[in-house]
Amino acid sequence: MRPFLFFLLLLPFPLLAQQPQLAKPTTVAPAPDLSLQQAVAAGLEYNYGILLSRKDQQIAENNVTRGNAGQLPVVNGNFTRTFNINNVRQESSARPEASTANSAKSNLFNTNIAATWTIFDGLGMFIAYGRLKSLRTQQQVITKATVEETVEQITNAYYAVVREGGKIRSLEEALKIGQARIDFTQARVDVGLAAKVEVLTARVDYNADRSLLLQQQQALVSAKVQLNNLIGRAPRTDFQPSDSLVVTRGLNADSLRAAMLARNPRLAQARLGVDVATYDRRLIRASRFPQVGLTTGYGFNRNINGAAFFGNQLVTNTGQTYGLNYGVVASVPIFDGFNRNRLEQNARIAEEQSKLAVGQTTLQLDADAADAYAQYQNYLQLLDLEEDNIKLADQNVAIALERYRLGLLTPLDLRTAQRVQLDAAVRLLDIRYFTKQAETTLRRLSGDLVRET
Repeated sequence: MRPFLFFLLLLPFPLLAQQPQLAKPTTVAPAPDLSLQQAVAAGLEYNYGILLSRKDQQIAENNVTRGNAGQLPVVNGNFTRTFNINNVRQESSARPEASTANSAKSNLFNTNIAATWTIFDGLGMFIAYGRLKSLRTQQQVITKATVEETVEQITNAYYAVVREGGKIRSLEEALKIGQARIDFTQARVDVGLAAKVEVLTARVDYNADRSLLLQQQQALVSAKVQLNNLIGRAPRTDFQPSDSLVVTRGLNADSLRAAMLARNPRLAQARLGVDVATYDRRLIRASRFPQVGLTTGYGFNRNINGAAFFGNQLVTNTGQTYGLNYGVVASVPIFDGFNRNRLEQNARIAEEQSKLAVGQTTLQLDADAADAYAQYQNYLQLLDLEEDNIKLADQNVAIALERYRLGLLTPLDLRTAQRVQLDAAVRLLDIRYFTKQAETTLRRLSGDLVRET
């Protein structure tokens, strides 16, 4: 090998210059940065779950009208035009013979405008209007809950990308240490201080770390796909997270619970369910009262009868009427097979169910908050421990690598120190992510996530 290199150096310069040059590697543009704020903003604009919930809110807002509650008059225009072809036979005691007409034609034209206006229905129309407004408010808090839950998912997905990227950097550092180990071992083999099997073992460990890196790169791609899906982007859109995973400390359990009881949208939704159930019961009670309405209209009616007899003569008779009509319409419920009693009893049960749902929701939110806060506290302690541990692991692997270079440490001990450092780095990233996840859950339960984000 070395004589061949010496021979190349002796070649004349022009001959060397004739060697083909290697093509320059193409540069790939770096992926654009994406901050958490940008991801949340994109999710609020393009997430399908949020968009669908906002459409439901628009429908609920459109339903809040006095006409939908029955407080406004109803006006209809009617038009009728009919044609008849009849065979007519008419007999009379004054005439010995019957009068007949075959295929006699007649037509009727009728048009009118009619208006009805309910002026009393046991206050049902006002109850219905209040119910529509409660449904609108309920859909608004449902949309708010959907937004906060989606923002929580986006936040967790974003920091999952940060975590997977951090693991890749840890594995890349492990590969650098592995390459240094290979170089040191090869140098020792070259001078006869180590056996070739140590180089082979170092390369096996290096390849094992490369395998882990490839798997981790796939995990990063999957995390990015998940985030892109949540914010309504193409799954393969590449990006680099610009925010680091920073944990907020000092959250207070009592303050979070007070905020939860005051602002949590799922609890507000359950409370509004009680109002809607109360309106439903009052509507059934209102149906027991008489209903009184006003009616009026203006109509025109024309009848052309081509099969009319005047004596024994077949004549065409035309008549028309037009004018204004008005009056009062009233209906009084007397007996309906006790159905109103049944409906009112069921409405009372539904009202009680909605009150129980408030208690159930409150208890479940308390349990979720207590669980998340316990995790948050525990993860904070683990985070402090792992942050100290990674410093010790970094120092340990640096010392181990130097001792291995000097021949004072076995390959197994170096590999052990390297694995300890990698495991400590992975644990630190996981604990930091889980702590942030618990913090995000607490903010969502207290109704502050969207505002804080």
